[in-house]
Amino acid sequence: MLGPAILAASRSEKMRRIVSAAPVTKPVVNRFIPGETVDEVIPIVRDLTQKGLEVTLDVVGEDITTVEQSHAARDAYLELIERLAALGLGEKAEMSVKLSMFGQALDGGHELALANVRPVVEAAAAIGTTVTLDAEDHTTLDSMFAIHEELRRDFPQTGCVIQAYLFRTEADARRLAAAGSRVRIVKGAYKEPAEVAYQDKTEIDKAYVRILKILMDGEGYPMIGSHDPRLIAIGQELARKAGRKLDEYEFQMLYGIRSEEHLRLAAEGHRMRVYTAYGTDWYGYFMRRLAEKPANLLFFLRSMITKN
Repeated sequence: MLGPAILAASRSEKMRRIVSAAPVTKPVVNRFIPGETVDEVIPIVRDLTQKGLEVTLDVVGEDITTVEQSHAARDAYLELIERLAALGLGEKAEMSVKLSMFGQALDGGHELALANVRPVVEAAAAIGTTVTLDAEDHTTLDSMFAIHEELRRDFPQTGCVIQAYLFRTEADARRLAAAGSRVRIVKGAYKEPAEVAYQDKTEIDKAYVRILKILMDGEGYPMIGSHDPRLIAIGQELARKAGRKLDEYEFQMLYGIRSEEHLRLAAEGHRMRVYTAYGTDWYGYFMRRLAEKPANLLFFLRSMITKN
């Protein structure tokens, strides 16, 4: 019940100020966001990859308001790619980008976002890695999928994200489950109306399984974004039934959540990728992590109580 309220708070400037000012916030945020700069996150990437994990990196900060900020976002990713290249980490670390951060919501935003993301995708390809386009709220998806299709003409390894709670997603999955595609499936972490999305957790889980089966039975490369032990087990079974080898799909989980499970799956031979966010504009990302799982919110509230 608290999830929708937290998601609404993620868009509130007043709540941003309150949460940001709380003394306990920074230590708790560090659980999910291990740094604000490239210099702080690179050692995390090195440590994770040395443990047999792979990484996708997200420079947080989707709520931009100017073209100049969109260019700064582009440049932040280009700097990240340069650092990964210098350390030889390209094959183990990809990037996740939110097109809103690249100007998608501004005037002429579709063209602006495409122009900003293309050099990032090109630079990633040059060091042997790729980019996945993160899904945001449902009003942005037609633009995101169009940009994804355009990028794949030159960079077919470009991935995208689909969200199980949206009614449209089964159709999107059928279209995307083609040879060469890379598709991450998640439950969804935005506040969506009942007209476009399932509201009940059980219905969302059922949709997740239906959509994951479509991806596993297709010819693309499914990326299972979930911390739910039951869905992870179902994903393994669907992969087995589809005759997939261990390198023909992967699991993805967030940095700071179920870290021991990351290592367990990797030890079993699975490809396990850790979604690792960094940057100064962490508020929206942090609030969505709280909304996704009651345990995350309890962790935050308990920290506030014990620190005061």
